[in-house]
Amino acid sequence: MLRPIANPPSRFDAHSVALEIPADLAKLTVFEDDSKSILARNESPDLWHRWSLNPYRGCMHACAYCYARPTHEYLGFGAGTDHDTKILVKPRAAALLRAQFDHPSWVGETLLFSGNTDCYQALEHRWRLTRACLAVCLEYRNPVVIITKSALVERDVDLLQGLARDASIRVVFSIPFWDPATARAIEPGTPSPQRRVEAMRALHHAGVPVSVNVAPVIPGLNDRDIPAIVAACAAAGATAAAMILVRLPGPVEQVFADQLRATLPTRAEGVLARLRRARGGALNDPRFGNRMTGDGEEWAATKRLFQVSCRKHGVRAHDSDSMSRDVQQGESSFRRPGAGVQVKLFG
Repeated sequence: MLRPIANPPSRFDAHSVALEIPADLAKLTVFEDDSKSILARNESPDLWHRWSLNPYRGCMHACAYCYARPTHEYLGFGAGTDHDTKILVKPRAAALLRAQFDHPSWVGETLLFSGNTDCYQALEHRWRLTRACLAVCLEYRNPVVIITKSALVERDVDLLQGLARDASIRVVFSIPFWDPATARAIEPGTPSPQRRVEAMRALHHAGVPVSVNVAPVIPGLNDRDIPAIVAACAAAGATAAAMILVRLPGPVEQVFADQLRATLPTRAEGVLARLRRARGGALNDPRFGNRMTGDGEEWAATKRLFQVSCRKHGVRAHDSDSMSRDVQQGESSFRRPGAGVQVKLFG
């Protein structure tokens, strides 16, 4: 569904113009990204991973709460509809990854697909950049964790099975809502929660380890969904679950509030009030160690609900440290193709 172009004022643009005419509709535009490297190094102390791989910039899923929206401003775009419709693709992603793996400094650390986009957004059906990168990971037996909201991940079950056999793989499905109508209002470009669970079940039956991120939790909007999500994912094969309070850095606060008021007007102010109570009066807390959790009795009750739901269904309740321990297990599997085999100099 096309939406009018709407972007919060950019922090990098000193001038903004308010027009008294309706905005044009936001239409999909695809750009080729000529980045010279494909891996992003994480220095955040409250995240489990060091390296992430993003085959795309921007995301057609259009989740109103997406914490990655501000990064689109670095490209000269807006954090609103520009993030959802001006998508950059990296055609050389697999070649850049192979070059990184061949560099002597690479020791086979776990790669996260993806930290700043969804690697299985709709463009992946045509461009197949994620699949090409996963094929390189399988060739080098490099451990992988995938986080996605998309059922398109089912397409690559052959590569995922190979990684499960020869290296390490975990596919984490992000499922913050259980009610399809609420999900459509806030993350309009994603498949339904139930479709994501079907994809999870298919991967589990194929021998691919799966888990769920009940994230982000938005107080007053989807905290009630936690028991149903955990139960459904446990039945579909999930062995672990994580929960994160919604983050609204910079312009994301306006994008989220505008979307909430436009699509769920009778609930919007109550949701924002609940979030402020969990954030000490603000809608966001950017401090490391605080940005993905909350305070107060209501948030404590939400955490207990999550933990009880996990115990009831035999699912591990993850925090950042336990996730880190889990994904380190396969690092010794990394091998460069042909390593240890004498190379013939003459035919």
